[in-house]
Amino acid sequence: MPHATPPEVIPNPTLADVFEVMTRAVFQAGVSWAQIANQWEAYGRAFDAFDVERVAAFGDADVERVLAEPGILRMRRKIAATIRNAQALGEVVREFGDFQAYLATFPDYTSRAKDLKKRFAFMGDMNVWYLLFRLHEPVPRFEPWVTTIPGEHPRMREMVELARSKGLSSEVD
Repeated sequence: MPHATPPEVIPNPTLADVFEVMTRAVFQAGVSWAQIANQWEAYGRAFDAFDVERVAAFGDADVERVLAEPGILRMRRKIAATIRNAQALGEVVREFGDFQAYLATFPDYTSRAKDLKKRFAFMGDMNVWYLLFRLHEPVPRFEPWVTTIPGEHPRMREMVELARSKGLSSEVD
């Protein structure tokens, strides 16, 4: 079965990039990557081009609008999580100046991952690694790390191999 091209690493992410990658992680969880990739433009429309401030201000009418957007998974919990994540990103920017400054406050991957999972919705172990890898932030080497996550993860492996082939892997030993 054909599948979408793996997502690429973003070497110098903007806040909108951070929010877009986080949103993609939320919606990809538990569904086919291709299903999300093939409709990704609809997510950009639904979430105002991943404008953190605008999405953070979404109310009930906006949730209904997103639910009605063709191509979007109609999962109210994931939409609500995306709005909460925009609000949390806004708080990070107000507190630390930007997302990279926030990440720099942690001495290692483990402490970063712990805080990301606490601070943001739908961000478990897999999504945190995915987020940081795509944002070109240091992450544990994929092969040993992925053994701690149940299941097979062929799309993640393809994403890592693509980044490695372009010299954009941020893995550390």
